[in-house]
Amino acid sequence: MLNFAICDDNVNILDKFSKILENIFMKYGYDAKIGIKTNDVDELLDYIDDNKTDVLILDINLKADKSGLEIASKVRESNKDTYFIFTTAHLEYAMMAYKFKTFDYLAKPVTSDRLEETIVRLFEDINGLPKRYIKLDNKKTIIDESEILYIKRDGMKLIFHTKGRDYETYSSFNKIMESLPSNFVRAHKSFIVNINNIVNLDSIGNIVYFDNGSTCDIGPKFKKDLIKEVKDNEHSK
Repeated sequence: MLNFAICDDNVNILDKFSKILENIFMKYGYDAKIGIKTNDVDELLDYIDDNKTDVLILDINLKADKSGLEIASKVRESNKDTYFIFTTAHLEYAMMAYKFKTFDYLAKPVTSDRLEETIVRLFEDINGLPKRYIKLDNKKTIIDESEILYIKRDGMKLIFHTKGRDYETYSSFNKIMESLPSNFVRAHKSFIVNINNIVNLDSIGNIVYFDNGSTCDIGPKFKKDLIKEVKDNEHSK
C-alpha cells in the first residue's frame, strides 16, 4: 500500500486534496492511503520520521519557518525514493523544485482533473519499476518489496505477509519467485522469505524469525542454501 502525505497551510485545500485523492483511489482501485494531512510542518516531519512515506504533496509557499523547498531538502536526506508533488501559486519557484527529483508541480488553484492526471501518471511510473515494487491484481495493488517479510503458498492462493498487513492473490508460486529480486529466497516448499527482514534463523528448530515477531518454517531441502544466503547477506551489510 502506498502512503501519501499532504502539507498545506490552507485547511480547505487539505480537505479538498484528501477528498480528491480518496475518490481517485476508489475510481482506479489503487491500493493507497492518506497517512497524514497537516498544516503543521513539525507534525509532518515527525510523521515522516516514523512512517514510510511514498508520496508527499507539498505547498512550496508555506507560511511557516521553513519553506516547502527546505522541507523537501530535509525529507530527501533520509527518504531517497519519496515522490514529491509540489503545489504553488508562483510558477517561478517550480524550476527550483526539480533538484529534488520532483515528479510534478501543480499550479494553484489545482483542479480535480489536474490532480487526477498526475496521480494516474504516478502509478504508471511506479508500475514501470520492476524491483522496488511488486504489482498484484493487474497492477492495481502495489507493494513495496522492502516491506515484504515472506510469501506463503496456500493452495492456488499466495499470501504476501508484510510489515503492515497481508495481501492475497491468485498466482503461480514459481512465477512470482522468478520475478523477485535476489534478496527473496526459498525457505520451504510453501515459503519465500525476504532475507533483508530476517532477524534470526534457528537452524535447529528450523524456524525463521522476522523483525515484527512473525515466523515461518524452514524446509530441509532449502535449509543449506537459505543459511548461506543469510550469512552472505549479513557480510555484505
